[in-house]
Amino acid sequence: MIDRRPTPAEIRAFRAENPKMRERDAAERLGVSEAALVAAECGLSVVRIDADANRFLARVGELGEVMALTRNDSAVHEKIGPFEKVQAGKQATLVLGSEIDLRIFPSAWAHGFGVTKTDGDTVRRSFQFFDRAGTAVHKVHMRPASNLDAYAAILEDLRLDDQSQTFTEEALPADMPTGDVDALELRDRWSRMTDTHQFHGMLRSLNVSRRDALHHAGDDYAEALEPAAVEAMFRGAATADLPLMCFVGNRGVIQIHSGPVANVQTMGPWLNVMDPTFHLHLRTDHIAEAWLVRKPTSDGHVTSVEVLDARGELIIQFFGKRKEGKMERDDWRALAEALPRLSQTAAA
Repeated sequence: MIDRRPTPAEIRAFRAENPKMRERDAAERLGVSEAALVAAECGLSVVRIDADANRFLARVGELGEVMALTRNDSAVHEKIGPFEKVQAGKQATLVLGSEIDLRIFPSAWAHGFGVTKTDGDTVRRSFQFFDRAGTAVHKVHMRPASNLDAYAAILEDLRLDDQSQTFTEEALPADMPTGDVDALELRDRWSRMTDTHQFHGMLRSLNVSRRDALHHAGDDYAEALEPAAVEAMFRGAATADLPLMCFVGNRGVIQIHSGPVANVQTMGPWLNVMDPTFHLHLRTDHIAEAWLVRKPTSDGHVTSVEVLDARGELIIQFFGKRKEGKMERDDWRALAEALPRLSQTAAA
């Protein structure tokens, strides 16, 4: 292995020697960001493009059916369909399509690339976006039904003059709150929520992390689950044809699936959903904590299953599918409440 930062040529040589290795794994092996891995191909199979999220999203609907991919270190969330109902904003942009449902934070989008991969007779095209640290925030992959003329036009229109193969990562500030927890104040504020969207604001105003809040909220609001409860939830939902809302996010995007799940598979540490328009890949060995969470709303309390990694960061989050102004589904609440608690396992 190279004991210094590899040059773009050395990155390309490593990729050529390891063509089947996943991008994130290759980047980790080389000690660079995934964006540096991609940038090394500029002028060859990669084009640097403007990373302005709203400029891209104003055009992405022209592509027709695509696969939208959002991931973090432990979960990959893929949705197939067109980008529809884009509502642009400076702080947050919404994509509210029937298949592709996103909450986008444009300030996190710092670098963009158009990527072409050739494997024999197969050509794969995508747009890929990264934050200042070189971590992927969102990718849009072309599908057989995608409009490739639109892809070429968007690529040309967003092309930058700078097509350098080098990439310099910027350190990002830690965004995990570290305040002390006043459990009485936390519980009082929690009890007065009228909408689940108020939860993030409550944490910010108290300067409390999600993990600390869950640990101090009390069993009436948050109960620790056995990590295996996540697979049990998926299989129970699949058996009952119960529609879920499944959220996976990072600094730049939260991607949501709303609907049933059917084809649930495990492969090694990965828990996978492989349905026609929804694919999920979850590293179960990264699950440090899982929680059953109850949040008050004006329509009765709403139940979620929330999964954290060893750093206390949210990997994935689940709700029963519901419409605003409606109570949550009884079958979702029954499934969630029946999941095995960590205390029950410890006491056994």
